[in-house]
Amino acid sequence: MIFGVGLIGGSVALALKKANHYAPHIVGVGRGGSSLKVALNLGVIDEASDNVEQAIKDADMVLIATPVAQTPDILRAIKPHLTSGTIITDAGSTKSDVLLYAHNILGNLSAQFVGGHPIAGAEKSGVSAASSDLFLNKNVVLTPTDKTQLHAINAVLEMWQNCGAKVTNMTAASHDSIFAAVSHLPHLLAFALVNNLAARPNSDQLFGFAASGFRDFTRIAGSSPEMWRDISLANKTALLSELSAYQTELSSLKTMLENEDGASLQALFERASLARNAWAESNKKIGSID
Repeated sequence: MIFGVGLIGGSVALALKKANHYAPHIVGVGRGGSSLKVALNLGVIDEASDNVEQAIKDADMVLIATPVAQTPDILRAIKPHLTSGTIITDAGSTKSDVLLYAHNILGNLSAQFVGGHPIAGAEKSGVSAASSDLFLNKNVVLTPTDKTQLHAINAVLEMWQNCGAKVTNMTAASHDSIFAAVSHLPHLLAFALVNNLAARPNSDQLFGFAASGFRDFTRIAGSSPEMWRDISLANKTALLSELSAYQTELSSLKTMLENEDGASLQALFERASLARNAWAESNKKIGSID
């Protein structure tokens, strides 16, 4: 059973169908509309429903693949219909808030909830962009607690492995700290740069001369504003810490420029270049760069 049959939810469904030994009957749940009809027509899901009670009746696992802000309402909707054998997991980009939602809303049933975050994406969104290979060799982070049932962890682990993913366990706090640095902060920086340039009187001229460097740096500023609003607020504490660290780095860079300190500038650029190229090469070997 999948809430949110878009890029992520749809790709999970397709990947599980491709793994012939693990081809469950997949029910897509939503508020109706065209997206579920498209998912049905594409063969992504086997059944569509807007009736949570009916859809969850025989479900072994519930995957919440909606924006994180929708998670509390979904948990409240499914709670009355959960059995002791129903496993719940999610695919949200923040984890401390989601685990807190599960604890507060599900109570003892939160032991059946396994927080998850697939590190994968695509240029386009929606179920039409879903792919059975989206998670192939990609990282998935699970954030079980010391109270999470072992069989629930193993079931979610198996699901992601059948999608072709590499699965790592860590605490929710560690997850949120890491992704504040390597995902959430870069998105904020891209949004801020584009917003700054767009607000200038000569924005048309600036964008007219922008080329590949600008395109590469700002690509993620084309992401969903609603989703990144929710992620930013959900991971506020870790993100504020990363923003402060980045501001310190910018201040240091500004001082180097003011002092015309070419040696320090070059040293900084060389360290960054070496680190970035090493990261790119290591990911290239295992096919992890989108």
